[in-house]
Amino acid sequence: MSDRKIRVRFAPSPTGPLHIGGVRTALFNYLFAKQNGGDFILRIEDTDQARYVPGAEEYIIESLKWCGLEFDEGPGIGGDVGPYRQSERKELYKQYANLLVETGRAYIAFDTPEEIDRLRRSAEEKKESFAYGIGTREKLNNSLSLSAEEVKKKIGAGEAYVIRFKMPEDVDVTEDDLIRGSVTFNTTKSLDDKVLFKSDGMPTYHLANVVDDHLMGVTHVIRGEEWLPSMPLHVLLYRALGWENTKPCFAHLPLIMKPHGKGKLSKRDGDKLGFPVFPLEWKDPKTGEVSRGYREDGYFAEAFINLLALLGWNPGTEQEFFSLEELVKNFSLERVVKSGSRFDPEKARWFNKHYLQEKQESELAGLFRPILESKGVSASDEKICKVVSIIKERCEFIPDLWEQSCYFFIAPTDYDAKTIKKRWKEDTPEKLSAIVNLFQSVENWNAESIKEAFSAFMNEKGWGFGMVMNPLRLCLVGGNMGPDLFVICELLGKEEAIKRINDGIERIS
Repeated sequence: MSDRKIRVRFAPSPTGPLHIGGVRTALFNYLFAKQNGGDFILRIEDTDQARYVPGAEEYIIESLKWCGLEFDEGPGIGGDVGPYRQSERKELYKQYANLLVETGRAYIAFDTPEEIDRLRRSAEEKKESFAYGIGTREKLNNSLSLSAEEVKKKIGAGEAYVIRFKMPEDVDVTEDDLIRGSVTFNTTKSLDDKVLFKSDGMPTYHLANVVDDHLMGVTHVIRGEEWLPSMPLHVLLYRALGWENTKPCFAHLPLIMKPHGKGKLSKRDGDKLGFPVFPLEWKDPKTGEVSRGYREDGYFAEAFINLLALLGWNPGTEQEFFSLEELVKNFSLERVVKSGSRFDPEKARWFNKHYLQEKQESELAGLFRPILESKGVSASDEKICKVVSIIKERCEFIPDLWEQSCYFFIAPTDYDAKTIKKRWKEDTPEKLSAIVNLFQSVENWNAESIKEAFSAFMNEKGWGFGMVMNPLRLCLVGGNMGPDLFVICELLGKEEAIKRINDGIERIS
């Protein structure tokens, strides 16, 4: 294995939107490949035609692109071992399924889904469980119980059939998982005869997965914990096909758990607690239902990736913020934990706030401008940058910039009732009119000069600062919010600040 180039694959099924657990699997594959100078392959596993959802493949590719996880081979860009959609490789799988039948490692089964359902229900009524395998296959409708002539006759008559793997009896399958260590399964106790090739002419996940990983030269299979029970079957398939010497290493990632209680994170948890579980917004083509996405909810891709990296991987240091390049440098499968990692939506917001604070004002201004334009606001780059620099520390998302700064661009027409009741006194209009006169005399209109003139005036009058500053803020911004009052005055400009004070006196009084 050591002299082979590292090759990993992310192999999602286009049956709907990509869950963040899937994105994390893609991320860990990408990080492992890039750290080892290897290849990251995208393979679309679309063998389940009944569950195929139009648009899902495009969604997967766009999600990876948004996250910065560029694949080296895959749909749209090609590669030496394509095609990269399993539906375009189905002739390959049939020949390997037939080879397994010829060598006695698999067999043809004619049982209909209805017949198997009846057997399953009958077993349940007896409080037993039914498995198509070692203890039952000789009594069922397949090429092990039928003569070669009967099998040929059924096939010739066009009778539907599947190809099942013939699980060897009482064999311990032991494999070293790179995360979980040595794992052993006994074929009689825990494994049934899985379908490898379906009656619709398509392979199942198990056969297609093994064939493609072998033919694509995959060296490491890094996938979710839910696939761990499939590992012994896949190991046995490598043996049966004579590929054991080039079998990949396996690593099964821990689940991402829901924020509270037991079980893995689901869309239902996100809907209930108000956060997305998909990277991008998804519109179900059948129902029209729209599911939220991290991108559309205002998360930065780098915050999203940083969050996912720390769900199941421990860097071994106190460092929490990692760029994608730093993750490539620091990542190792040895530091991936075995137990599930609890998802924390508040931590997601915390990460996003950090990345927002780290961005240059000019970049944030560029992201903020479309929001301003949608509100009918026209402002110079210089003003937007100044506003952003003052209020960004209060923000977690780009839309927060508007909530925290709208009064810099649009004069208030409503004034907070609680602030009026608490701060607006009988003599407030008179005091504010005096401040208007003062402001008109300030020549250098900057925060420092305004504050200096204001402080001198207040001390001379002997007025309490709170008695004037609170109603003054109310007139300027419409409530009891915002940064330093004199910075607000500077950014509004002398003429606008005075106009707002006069408007406030008239409207509130």
